[in-house]
Amino acid sequence: MRQIILDTETTGLSWERGNRVVEIGCVEYIERRPSGRTFHVYLKPDCDFEQGAQEVTGLTLEFLADKPRFAEVVDEFVAFIDGAELIIHNAAFDVGFLDNELRLVGPQYGSLKDRCTIEDTLLLARQRFPGQRNSLDALCKRLGVDNSHRQLHGALLDAQLLADVYIGLTSGQEEIGFGIEEAGAQVEVMRFRTDASAPRPRVLVGADELAAHEARLEKLRKKAGKCVWDIYTPAEEPEEMALA
Repeated sequence: MRQIILDTETTGLSWERGNRVVEIGCVEYIERRPSGRTFHVYLKPDCDFEQGAQEVTGLTLEFLADKPRFAEVVDEFVAFIDGAELIIHNAAFDVGFLDNELRLVGPQYGSLKDRCTIEDTLLLARQRFPGQRNSLDALCKRLGVDNSHRQLHGALLDAQLLADVYIGLTSGQEEIGFGIEEAGAQVEVMRFRTDASAPRPRVLVGADELAAHEARLEKLRKKAGKCVWDIYTPAEEPEEMALA
């Protein structure tokens, strides 16, 4: 399973009003673990920042003046994300901007959904924490992700934080192997063999412990009809047992 945790920074809130992407940050995960590969680029937008957007990112047109335009990095970008599952917080925002950038370069690039599946962590968070604030900062605090070094919005930093948030949001029994068997899959049987010639340990127990043991067996008999201790006597103990 290949996943790309993705974030963007933009010149404003709406690509329909002519705003553009100024930063893309991506972190690759393989089988829910970081692979060490990232994609990060600043972009020259060829438009001004909307009021307030510059303060959020700390980026300036002067800083971006010598950076590549999206058309210059599009092939590298689509090669990095191609075929992966994209993990995005408030996916509609980033997908809208990136689809617009792809459209401006040329129809041959299609859209993100032509290349990837998309998981929106904002929707996941709303399902798990209904009625609560589910911003990235709020989720970091709720899930114990350290974001103390996040002073400004940055695409790569936010993607790295989102990766930890996503793991926290989706962690469950599958993390330790429960619930992953496909229907009809064979359950591995563990076997052990006893040596009839080996001396058996003897444990001395008191009358109270014997009574408690018998009471427990009686409860098992009522629930299951019989218990394993009733099936055979020690002298008849099989050499091989299967644990499922």
